[in-house]
Amino acid sequence: MVKMPVRETASGPRAVVRCDDLGVAPYSDSDDYLFRPYLGAGHAATLDRIAAWMTEAGMTARVDAAGNIVGRYEGRHPDAPALVIGSHVDSVRDGGRYDGMLGVMLGIETVAWFAERGHRFAFAIEVVGFGDEEGSRFPVSMLATRAVAGVLGDQDLALVDAAGVGLAEALDGFGLDVARFADAGRKREDILAYVEAHIEQGPVLEAEGHALGVVSAIAAQYRFRAVVTGVAGHAGTMAMRLRHDALAAAAEMVLAVERIGGAGPEDLVATVGRMEVGPGVPNVVPGAVTFSIDIRAGVDAVRDRAAEAIQAALPEIAARRGVGLDLTLQQDLPATPCDSGLSALMADAVSEVTGAAPRVLVSGAGHDAMVMARLAPVSMLFLRCRGGISHNPAEAVEAEDVQVALEAMTAFVIRFEQTGAGAGAALTQEER
Repeated sequence: MVKMPVRETASGPRAVVRCDDLGVAPYSDSDDYLFRPYLGAGHAATLDRIAAWMTEAGMTARVDAAGNIVGRYEGRHPDAPALVIGSHVDSVRDGGRYDGMLGVMLGIETVAWFAERGHRFAFAIEVVGFGDEEGSRFPVSMLATRAVAGVLGDQDLALVDAAGVGLAEALDGFGLDVARFADAGRKREDILAYVEAHIEQGPVLEAEGHALGVVSAIAAQYRFRAVVTGVAGHAGTMAMRLRHDALAAAAEMVLAVERIGGAGPEDLVATVGRMEVGPGVPNVVPGAVTFSIDIRAGVDAVRDRAAEAIQAALPEIAARRGVGLDLTLQQDLPATPCDSGLSALMADAVSEVTGAAPRVLVSGAGHDAMVMARLAPVSMLFLRCRGGISHNPAEAVEAEDVQVALEAMTAFVIRFEQTGAGAGAALTQEER
């Protein structure tokens, strides 16, 4: 890959270059590919580099109690509430360089653009790089984001990774205390809104010729675990008519999931992404199969109807084929609508910089915004990515698109100020 020259002033191309810089060791835990799990060595090195860039952009930088990096560009009044721009800094194993990280870099470039012009607002601007959106290390996702939003609930923090390292030990390596993890929580009155720029992770924008899109909602999601129990037997001696083949039954179930997902509106998707077959040898009729079912839609009702149809179809297949079936709900995430007022501001900003009406779409993937919506109104800006590829080293963006995204982000912030969305921040503590 040929590196673009780094501009000295805020720019989209500089955001791309910085994502590329962070795509290799020491900012990755692997020398061979990008893998930046939460609280790992690559994470630590990345936070140091991001903190330096935040400082250069005119912010103060700190790491909060949950291991998130937070930069703050003060407003005209000390301790003013903040407009937060953020995304995540962690990566899946052998992932791409722009998923999450590009949103953080765009946040820094947005602040740098205003700082270069000496523009301060009635509100502060904060840029947050969340530590673990992907859940690539511990068996939960968005743990540090939930800490910021104050929605940890009864989450057990005695978590252990695949190598046997506990969350408490990992935090201690960052100079943090698991007993103070919830101290990362923010007060509602201190956060005016949350904005996240992110690659689409899908092919719609590229297919339709749009550089940017405005997200209307983050899809509702169900995740089920299906266990099919048949009878294992010798592949050469068990007659076909007498078989209770768990894999053949599971295959029909997978096709039913696909059929139901394809019969709904455009935003409905249903996926079987993982399957384990037992005993898993060539000359034995499979006796047990475990597979995942992921169902997503832009609104809860559409997702729920699809789930009901699947829950009706699969037991019928199991009964007809003489196999057992156990369906367990593992994850239930409601749809997260983006704030209509903020979305209108973002749509106007995109229209201004592109000269066209923005493409509005539902995000099928989960994002930090869906957690932050529990704390403050949220808005999301999508950037097209080449081929719709994500979570893959082939993940790619065009520098020109990122420049347009930066222009849209700065236009959004100006509109946020002009429309009075942050008007409450203009009051002093006494006036409040």
